[in-house]
Parts: sequence; C-alpha cells; structure tokens
Amino acid sequence: MGVPTFRELATAAYCPRKYYYRRRDSSDVEVPPAVEAKRDLAFAYPRLLDGDLTAEPIAVTPTRFRSRLSREKAGLDAWERLVEPTDRNAFLEGRDCRGIAHKLLEEPLAPSLVFTGAPPENGVWEPQSVRLVAAALALAYERGQQVPVAFAEYPAHGIIRRVPLSAHRRATYRSALRTVESIDGPPPRVTNRNKCEPCEYREECGVRTRSLRSLL
Repeated sequence: MGVPTFRELATAAYCPRKYYYRRRDSSDVEVPPAVEAKRDLAFAYPRLLDGDLTAEPIAVTPTRFRSRLSREKAGLDAWERLVEPTDRNAFLEGRDCRGIAHKLLEEPLAPSLVFTGAPPENGVWEPQSVRLVAAALALAYERGQQVPVAFAEYPAHGIIRRVPLSAHRRATYRSALRTVESIDGPPPRVTNRNKCEPCEYREECGVRTRSLRSLL
C-alpha cells in the first residue's frame, strides 16, 4: 500500500476502527450529488452574495448566509485568492501522504479544503485539522517551501476559517499517521459512542448504541 490519502488520515483520526474497515474494503467512494452541490458553492461566492439563494443548498437562512459571507469578504485577506484560486481540485503528493486540495492559493502559498458539513463554534473539527495539515505538508513538499496556513471552507454555512499549522495540529497529524502505519488488524473500539451512531460499519463493528429514550 502506498502513502495514505488525506481522507484516510482524517478517518484514522476520527476512528481507527472505521479506517480499518474502509481500508479493508478498499472501494472508491462516490461523492453524492447533494455533497457535490454544496461543494460547488465554494466556487460561486460572488454570485451567492448578490443572487437569489432560494434554490441554493445552503444550511442557514439567506439573510444569515449573506451576513456571514459578507463578513468573510470584509475580514479575510485571502478573499480574492479564494474566489479565484490558482488551481482547483489539485492532486498533491507529499512524502507521507497524498490527496486532493480543492483550491490552491498563491502568494502566499496555501491549500483550501471544502467541507460540506457544519463547522464547530470555533476552529475546525480534529479530523478536518488532520486533513488540512496533510494537504499543507504535501503542498510544501511539492513546492519546496513552507506552507504555514491552510483554509477550511464551509460554503453551505457561509463560513471560512484560516487554520495555522500550529505545533498541536502537527502533532495530531503525526499521531494519525502513526495510527495508519501501525494498523494490521481491527483496533479497539472507540469509547465515544456518539461516533458510532452515524457510522456505516456500526452493525459489522458490533458496537451497541442506545438512544436517549432507551436510557430514560
């Protein structure tokens, strides 16, 4: 097996056991049309700021969406580069990982990844952080220069986050990389059962989850 993909590292950070099952199945993942539609929003910000949002797959009200996106336009130095990136869906191959960066920005160099779910209140989710660090390090390896930041876009919510590659984020990435390299059988089940409820391998994994109703 070659170097892991950005997605595989993010999955390992989320749940090593889920990564094991996905690697075992080794099937190509088809992106659902609904996900593609939300991802396409990240390439249409100027139109979304001024156009009709009635038919757009946004996750908040049009008023809130425009307010958030307008705030990003006013506050982000990288706004113009995010609207017109140097490259789209660029394949990157680094020393330890490979994958797709949805946008490449220049001067300064940075990758941007588009996430179709909801962002946390602050920052990004840990598996997304791992994926962003992976993309930035792969880009740095290809270009032979440092890439200190990455961007996380949540276009359905009108939110963009600038993500510095802090020492903590790099350590979490290295931990996910070690997890991937060490797995040769089913890892222990995670203790956070909230991760199990939406997992496609829940039944096969054998994890029992109980609803709040059953606990009451």
